[in-house]
Amino acid sequence: MLMTTKPMYDLAYGGGFGVGAFNVNNMEIAQAVVEACAEEKSPVILQISKGARKYANIRFLRKIIDACVEEYPDIPIAIHCDHGDTEDLIRQCIADGYTSVMIDGSHHEFDENVALTKQAVRVAHAAGVVVEAELGMLGGIEEDVVGLSAEEYEKNIEQFLTDPEEAREFARLTSIDSLAVAIGTSHGAYKFKHEAKLAFDRIEQIMKTCPGLPLVMHGSSSVPQELVSLINDHGGKLDNAKGVPEDQIASAVRKYGVCKVNIDTDLRLAMTAKIREVFATKPDEFDPRHYLGPGRDEIRRLVKRKLEMLNVAGRAEQVVNRWKKLGEPLPGYYCQGATA
Repeated sequence: MLMTTKPMYDLAYGGGFGVGAFNVNNMEIAQAVVEACAEEKSPVILQISKGARKYANIRFLRKIIDACVEEYPDIPIAIHCDHGDTEDLIRQCIADGYTSVMIDGSHHEFDENVALTKQAVRVAHAAGVVVEAELGMLGGIEEDVVGLSAEEYEKNIEQFLTDPEEAREFARLTSIDSLAVAIGTSHGAYKFKHEAKLAFDRIEQIMKTCPGLPLVMHGSSSVPQELVSLINDHGGKLDNAKGVPEDQIASAVRKYGVCKVNIDTDLRLAMTAKIREVFATKPDEFDPRHYLGPGRDEIRRLVKRKLEMLNVAGRAEQVVNRWKKLGEPLPGYYCQGATA
C-alpha cells in the first residue's frame, strides 16, 4: 500500500519506534527489503537516490516497486527521493510518483538552504508529497554526497552538528515535514576513526526547539563486522570499516524519538559479501541467479534484524489504520486504483 511518510511518523513520533529507510538500486534489493517487511509486518520507506535513478532507469525501478506493492498490498510503503539537490530533480521525482522527497541543501549557507528548501516544499506540497530537508553536515562519502573523512569529521564535530536554534528557525521558515539532523553519523563504511558515539544530547535539544517535527538519521548503517570479515576473507579489502553501533541506533529511536533511520551501506555489504563468497567457493559458477540469489537472501536476513532493532516490526496494521483515518490522498502515478 503506497502512502506518504506522514502516517508512519505520526505514530513513530513518541511511539518508541523508527521506520527503516532502505536504498534500492535493483530488483533483488527491492525484493529482499519488501519481503523482510512483509514477514515482519512492518512499514517501510524505499529510498531512490539520483545515482539509482541513473543506474536502473527510473521507469524500470518504478515498475519493480509497483510489483512489490501489488505482491504485498498490506505493507505500508513510501517511495522517497534520497538527497535530491535541485528543484528540477524534485519535480521529476514527483512526476515519477514518489510519495516523499528530500531536498538536501545542507552544503549551502543557511539562507541558501532555506531558499532551496522553501521552493521544494512549495512544489511538493502542491502535489500532496511530503518533504524532508537537512541541516548540519555529515562526514563520509555516498554517491554525490561528499563529506569529510572520519578523522577530520570527529576532530571538528561540534561545528558540523545541527544547531538546535538554527533548526527551530529553519523549520519555521520552510514548513518542512521532517528534518535530517547531523548528530555524529557519516555516510559510507568508514563512519568512525575512534570510538563510535552519537550526540544524543543534541537530539534532545532539537526535539525541544522543534516540538512535533520528525527527525531523521542519515548515515546509520552499522557495518556488521561479520559481513566485513566475509568480504575480506574472500578477496576484499575493507580495512577498519566501522559503523554506528546498533544499540545506539536503538536508543535514538526508542528513547530519543528519531522517526526515520537511513540504511544503505549495510545492504551493499550484505550483497557483496555473499557474491564474493560464491565466487570464491564455487569458481565455476556463472549463473547470476546462483550468486544474486544468496545476496538477496542475506539482505532479507539483515533487514529483518534492522526492523527488530528499530522496534517497528508488527506496526504495519497500525500505520494502515492511521492512513485510513487521515484519508490521505496519494500523489502522482500511484493514485491509480488507490483508496483510503
